[in-house]
Amino acid sequence: MTILHVSQPVDGGVARVVVDLVRGQRAAGCRVLVACPSGGRLAREAAAAGARVLDWPAERSPGAGVAREAWRLRRIIRRTEPDVLHLHSAKAGLAGRLAARGTPPTVFQPHAWSFAAVDGALAEASLRWERHATRWARTVLCVSERERADGEAAGLVADWRVVPNGVDLEHFAPADPASRRAARMTLGLDRSDPLAVCVGRLCRQKGQDVLLDAWTRVQLARPAARLVLVGGGPDAEALSEQVRSLPDPSRVRMVGDVADPRLWLAAADLAVLPSRWEGMALAPLEAMACGRPVLLTDVPGARECLPPGERERAVVPPENSAAMAERLVEFLGDRAECERRGVLARSHMADHHDIRGVIQQVAAVYRTIVRSGAVPVGRTDRVPQRF
Repeated sequence: MTILHVSQPVDGGVARVVVDLVRGQRAAGCRVLVACPSGGRLAREAAAAGARVLDWPAERSPGAGVAREAWRLRRIIRRTEPDVLHLHSAKAGLAGRLAARGTPPTVFQPHAWSFAAVDGALAEASLRWERHATRWARTVLCVSERERADGEAAGLVADWRVVPNGVDLEHFAPADPASRRAARMTLGLDRSDPLAVCVGRLCRQKGQDVLLDAWTRVQLARPAARLVLVGGGPDAEALSEQVRSLPDPSRVRMVGDVADPRLWLAAADLAVLPSRWEGMALAPLEAMACGRPVLLTDVPGARECLPPGERERAVVPPENSAAMAERLVEFLGDRAECERRGVLARSHMADHHDIRGVIQQVAAVYRTIVRSGAVPVGRTDRVPQRF
């Protein structure tokens, strides 16, 4: 089977999902292609995982260049003749469905709905597009039941499949106490300070501004507590200014984008992600796989990814800095309880979010749509030899 993944964005959780799929699909003997913009992490890591990477210049947001982006993608599809076209996130879903119009069999994976990310006329336009474009996807693949339910509630008619995100449990593994102490020493952190870590792109979606609003209250109740923001993005400057306005800016660090967050997760007592919207965020799964408890906002995928006993306690309403501050003060005040909750979180990841199971479920989706007769009659060369 030849699989063509198309993705824009080229960083963050979406890129990691694509790379994990590439690695598993290559191991299963598939020929895997990835069309994406050059220069990002995705192109480099997908190539290292065994994919043939094809340059697809595309901006992250919709704009005047969409028609040209779709035309370029149509040329890639015609040249490579994939058995399955897998489109990741809103922008690739827009250009890819315009380019392919359902041939070859197409899987669209929104990774969070575009109409949830905007307001007003733009949200209405995004919703109208999604209602129209579902006809050009053989399957809409959601990463949480709530993401699927939100799509149905918005009037989208599709062949729905839900495959929750997963993580590599060998790569993201709990650190022993000695390794955790060593991580703190390496990062210049005091062993006794309660530490919350937020891993995510610095942008409106991830809500770090709400977390910093909450941190003002946390500093009054837990002056020894530290916060680290791991990630880069368009809001870095504004967030830096917000940090400087805190009662004690020295207790907050912004470390920029890092290739591997495991050292920061090993050092943390708690991982926090204050998102405004998601499908099912990958960063909390990685934290829990590393044996760290999490605090999340109640967005799609949040409750579903948590152990049953955490689904009320470890979520707060989106954009509610007071509720977030209250829970942060509670959690950071009992580091032994954080350890206990982290053990439960790791066990839950092993049972429900192993990347190997995700790869198998996605492969089953592919087999279903290919066997349904969507592949054009008369095609014999399923693995193109030249590009």
